Amino acid sequence: MSQKGFAASFEHFSTAVTKATGSSSAFLLAFLTIIVWLVTGPVFHYSDTWQLIINTSTTIVTFLMVFLIQKSQNKDSMAIQLKLNELIAAQDGASNRFLNVEDLSEEELLTLHRYFAVLVEKAKKDTKITASHSVEEAEERHEEKLETQQQGKPQKKVAKSSK
Repeated sequence: MSQKGFAASFEHFSTAVTKATGSSSAFLLAFLTIIVWLVTGPVFHYSDTWQLIINTSTTIVTFLMVFLIQKSQNKDSMAIQLKLNELIAAQDGASNRFLNVEDLSEEELLTLHRYFAVLVEKAKKDTKITASHSVEEAEERHEEKLETQQQGKPQKKVAKSSK
């Protein structure tokens, strides 16, 4: 089987297993398995073998599910990032620097987070809570407001209001 064939087969398998294990039926099956195991305890005199069966079974299932869940989360995360990238790219005034922001290092993300924290503090001083703007527009707008307040002139409207 080729690499692409294996990848496609595994993709199909992991999607099916992820959907199946996330269902109510899967939970019910797991719950009933535990009940059966508990009920059979007295029959097997709560032996080491009886305990080993459930311990081994749950360990194997857990070990395999970790990888399937991670694959599913990776796929979902990538899909969400692509959707967000599309929204950023399509939005007038949005900063394209945030396309593929998920590829930045944790330190770079923290730097951006601190920058936005500063913008939030500046926005708290703004009385219009419905105004939306890009990073650059936010900075320009804030600077214009400061200049206007110092000069006593009416403010220019820079950003579009959103509903």
